[in-house]
Amino acid sequence: MCGIVGLVRNDGKPVNEALLKRMNEAIRHRGPDEDGFYVKDSVGLAMRRLAIIDLAGGQQPIHNQDRTAWIVFNGEIYNYLELRKKLEDLGHTFYTNSDTEAIVHAYDQYGSDCPKHLRGMFVFAIWDERTQELFLARDRVGKKPLLYAEVNGELVFGSEFTPLLQHPDISRDIQPEAIDCYLSFMCIPAPLTAYRQIRKLEPGHSLRWRKGEIRLERYWQPDFTKKLDIGEQEAGERAVEILRDAVKVRLMSEVPLGAFLSGGIDSSAVVALMSQESSERVKTFSIGFDEQDFSELHHARRVAEHVGA
Repeated sequence: MCGIVGLVRNDGKPVNEALLKRMNEAIRHRGPDEDGFYVKDSVGLAMRRLAIIDLAGGQQPIHNQDRTAWIVFNGEIYNYLELRKKLEDLGHTFYTNSDTEAIVHAYDQYGSDCPKHLRGMFVFAIWDERTQELFLARDRVGKKPLLYAEVNGELVFGSEFTPLLQHPDISRDIQPEAIDCYLSFMCIPAPLTAYRQIRKLEPGHSLRWRKGEIRLERYWQPDFTKKLDIGEQEAGERAVEILRDAVKVRLMSEVPLGAFLSGGIDSSAVVALMSQESSERVKTFSIGFDEQDFSELHHARRVAEHVGA
């Protein structure tokens, strides 16, 4: 599932490389395949990788054509081949087959609008050496997490709380408002977290850091104003069409794929469409319990047998 961490200072002093390594080690479980570092002056980026696309050539950090922008990335970009072709037609030259590289070239082409051109689940950090600016972005619905904190002239970020809490100056003081939200609603809404000093980057948002100043921007939000004048049958057909397309683009991988199957409507629909779109038999994984009132294993088995998974 990968993970990213980073530090950037505003005082011109070098980043603490030992701290950056400890932060990255704290997310080793997120990416057992590789790690990678970019350290230059007051900036440090790092990542742990779980390789899915371009297994041999997708080592991060990845840079743009003239090595002036560097990216660490967690997620998967489903439209990266189409995006790559478009960028190549505009004159961009690629040196890997990774979806990560498509993002940094999109940043070169579109600037802070680049997330609008991405279809996928993602968080990423780009350091732009030309403008001395850090750019962070999170996918539209927040499937991938990104946390950050400001402390003593530094911006510190990471995929989990654990790496941020490696920083000796980040407080572990609890945010009472967040606890109140959790006890009331069973969730802590972004940008709040359980820690007073740590914030979540909200879904559909980007963050730009330059000279110690942060600027947050919302690049996407759902539009509920559009009304569809269609019948029930057409609505059902369109729902299946959209779901099929969503499943199909997620089958792009250089490693074996599988699916969690509970036997409920959601996972059953996904597995059925995977079976139709995949050239190989789909492997499913389910969990059962001795207490039959709580176990759905028999439902999952029936679905798997029905769709040939």
